[in-house]
Amino acid sequence: MSQAADNPAASLRALPSVDRVLAEPALAAALERYRRDLVVDAVRDDLATAREAAAGGGSVPSSDGVARAVAARLEERAGAWPTPVINATGVILHTNLGRAPLSEAASRAVAASAEGYADLEMDLESGGRGSRHAAIADLLRQLIGAEAGITLNNNAGAMLLGLAAVASGREVVVSRGEASEIGGGFRIPDVLAQSGARLVEVGTVNRTYAHDYERAVTPETGALLVVHRSNFQVVGFTHEAGLGEVAAVARTHGIPLLHDLGSGALLDTAAYGLTHETTPQESLAAGASLVFFSGDKLLGGPQAGIVVGSAALVDRLAAHPLARALRADKLTLAALHATLLHYVRGEAAEALPVWRMIGVSADELAARAGALASLIGKRASVQPGTSALGGGSLPGDELETRLVVLDAKDVPGGAEELTRRLRTGEPPIVARIEDGRVLLDPRTVPPGRDAELAVAVSRALG
Repeated sequence: MSQAADNPAASLRALPSVDRVLAEPALAAALERYRRDLVVDAVRDDLATAREAAAGGGSVPSSDGVARAVAARLEERAGAWPTPVINATGVILHTNLGRAPLSEAASRAVAASAEGYADLEMDLESGGRGSRHAAIADLLRQLIGAEAGITLNNNAGAMLLGLAAVASGREVVVSRGEASEIGGGFRIPDVLAQSGARLVEVGTVNRTYAHDYERAVTPETGALLVVHRSNFQVVGFTHEAGLGEVAAVARTHGIPLLHDLGSGALLDTAAYGLTHETTPQESLAAGASLVFFSGDKLLGGPQAGIVVGSAALVDRLAAHPLARALRADKLTLAALHATLLHYVRGEAAEALPVWRMIGVSADELAARAGALASLIGKRASVQPGTSALGGGSLPGDELETRLVVLDAKDVPGGAEELTRRLRTGEPPIVARIEDGRVLLDPRTVPPGRDAELAVAVSRALG
């Protein structure tokens, strides 16, 4: 151990100066690429950290060491973000990974809109002001049969706007079993409170009947609210009033029925061996006045909150001050328009990545998993398993798949270290751990990237 390491005071004196670090060749490129004051601040931050370590008896870094660390950190900060990753978890709508990947057409539409100007709020025929909602609303009318529609930045925002525009200062009746948390700590009662509406819970956690809604209606009731359980299940001794029954109560009293569908499936999930997910079409047909759903879940598009239903009520939403604060931008609208066109053309099952992943056959997954394991080598094997929808969609459903199992016993730190290596490699790969084993699910890996995945995994295995 050096004398400086034995003597904290000597260690502090041995710390390089800011100027000495700045003079190191390792920082030359950073000083050319970034503003000098940013580089200087980064050097000072690293030296402050080193000073604390030295005061506690830690080693003293060299000026070259500090320079290299600063240069690496600046380079990392300057990289593109979000970082594209390969999702090998088998969770199709992975919230932490951005949920639904866009189709090629939607990606092109976003790029075209981003690169220049667009007729977002201009009528090209007249040259006057247009509506950013009109094109999407036209497609929603064709697809869903709704009188009108409006797009916001996400479904929680759409719900907030709907409640504020329809029932602010009044009561909203909701089943106690549906006053749930919708993700990220956001809870239906909190959204109601922010909208200015007053929550009235009816029924019990597991059983609610139409007469519970009927008895709760007063002159102060502004709306009935039904929240689809898209991210949890209540099983056993249960009962819930059908949407048509609740709609009948709303019609009797002349109040709107709001239906939060969440996942936004426009295709029949039952055709893919899954539980049937209520569609916006079915909700409107059952008597909902306004239906709310997401763009980035089973719809397969960008993050957005979509509201369809009564033209009079949609007009109230569009005229509310919150509508401007919650509106979607041109990139979201471009992606959503292209996504909805896939449905209009009858090509959604083939064109949208979400539905391709849901519909891929077990035989294809088995073949791909076997090929991946062969490319990786003897430390990889194949076993049956399941994939999940994720993203608050069909929480009880799983899809049969084939998993590539990685042997991490020779990796110091085991499965946790191997998944860290995969995440920090090139390209970053997100896998999952079950029972101490690292699993790769080809369902959520684009087929064209299998060989790239195998090379990166082999590298991580060492």
